[in-house]
Amino acid sequence: MSDVKDTNALADGRSAAETAQVLNEALPYLQRYTGQTVVIKYGGNAMTDEKLQRSFAQNVVMMKQVGINPVVVHGGGPQIGQMLNRLAIESQFIDGMRVTDAATMEVVEMVLGGLVNKNIVSLLNQVGGRAIGLTGKDASLIEATPMHLPGKPEVSLGYVGEVVNIRTGVLNRLMDNDIIPVIAPIGTDKQGASYNINADLVASSIAIALNASRLLLLTNTPGILDSQGELLTGLTPSAIAALINDGTLHGGMLPKVQCALDAVAAGVRSVVIIDGRVEHAVLLELFTDQGMGTLIHDNQI
Repeated sequence: MSDVKDTNALADGRSAAETAQVLNEALPYLQRYTGQTVVIKYGGNAMTDEKLQRSFAQNVVMMKQVGINPVVVHGGGPQIGQMLNRLAIESQFIDGMRVTDAATMEVVEMVLGGLVNKNIVSLLNQVGGRAIGLTGKDASLIEATPMHLPGKPEVSLGYVGEVVNIRTGVLNRLMDNDIIPVIAPIGTDKQGASYNINADLVASSIAIALNASRLLLLTNTPGILDSQGELLTGLTPSAIAALINDGTLHGGMLPKVQCALDAVAAGVRSVVIIDGRVEHAVLLELFTDQGMGTLIHDNQI
C-alpha cells in the first residue's frame, strides 16, 4: 500500500479536523471492545446490495484489525427462495416458517453452506481479512433437534431445527489465529441429519456460548419503533414486556426480540438491532457516541 496521501484532502483543514475528531470519538470504544467477542447476524438488504456488502466486509475486517473478535452468522432466505423457484420446488410456510422437506434441505445446504457462505468469506478476504466459512456440521459446531411450533405438537416443519448445543472449540481456535469465522445456520443431530435453523437463533446461541460482549442483529428496519414510529433504545426486559403487552411489539419482530432477550438473560452484555440498509452501520454502532438502532440490555448496565 502506498504511503502517499491525498494532499488535496489534507489541505482542507476542516476535513482533517473532522477526521481527527471522529478518531478521538472512537478511541474509548476501541479501548472498550479490544479483546472482546462481538457476534454479528448478517442478513437483509446488507446481504443483497453490492455497496452494502462491501461496507459490511470492511467494517468486520476493521474490527479484527483493532483487536476485536468478530464472529459472523448469516442468513439467506431470499437466496434459498430464488434457488427453489429455479428448481421448481414449491415452498410451504407455517406461521412464517418454511417447511423444509428433504429436497428443500438439500437446497438450503447448497445455498447457505456453499454459495452464500463462500461469497461472504471471499469478500472479507478481498478487503484484507482472513476468513473461513463453516456450517454447524463442521466439527459438530451446532447440535440441533427438530423444532415444534408452540401449542401445535402435531405440526411438522420437517428439517427445521433449534439449537441444542454449541461446541465452541473450533471457533476459539480460529479466533486465536486471527481468523474470522463465518457461520451458516445449519445444524446436525446425533444421527447426522441436517437442520435449517433461524439465523437470529443461531447468532444468539453462539453469542451466549462465546460469552460475547455484544450481539448485533442486522435487519431491514431502523430498530424497535414506538406507536408514533419513533426509534426506541436502551430497552430492558421489563420495558420490552410492556411493549409486547400494549401491542407495540408484534409480528415478525417478536422472534428477533426473544433471541435478544435470551442472549441478555444468559450474560451477553447487550444486543443491538440495527438497520443493515445504512452503509457502515456496524462501525456507526460500535464506535460513535450516537450509535445505531435499538439497544437491549439487562437492568444492571
